[in-house]
Amino acid sequence: MTIKPIKTAEDHQRALARIDELWDAEPNTEAADELDILVTLIEAYEEAKYKIDAPDPVEAIKFRMDQEGLRDSDLVPFLGQRSRVSEVLNRKRRLTLPMIRRLHSGLHIPLECLVMDYELDRTEA
Repeated sequence: MTIKPIKTAEDHQRALARIDELWDAEPNTEAADELDILVTLIEAYEEAKYKIDAPDPVEAIKFRMDQEGLRDSDLVPFLGQRSRVSEVLNRKRRLTLPMIRRLHSGLHIPLECLVMDYELDRTEA
């Protein structure tokens, strides 16, 4: 078993092809160990090369609304009155700590998404 670091797209493709060959390896064999190591190397390479940033808070809320089939009015228990819901979704008002807590506990939106800084829309309507 000769394993090298994955540094290029070619290395990545070669490692993926090797994983295909090893996929059905019996547990506790040299092939299974090689498979485990290659998976770890590929995960590290892909995390560094193809990093996907978490969505900003407003996008995270909109995504969860889409997933759950929620309307703006369904956010009133989490954000307050309808006008406040509109202000948050239109980036006119920032989330407060109590809003973040309610969104996290009620809609299970990850805290790391809700506490991210984001731009407000300062244009006048």
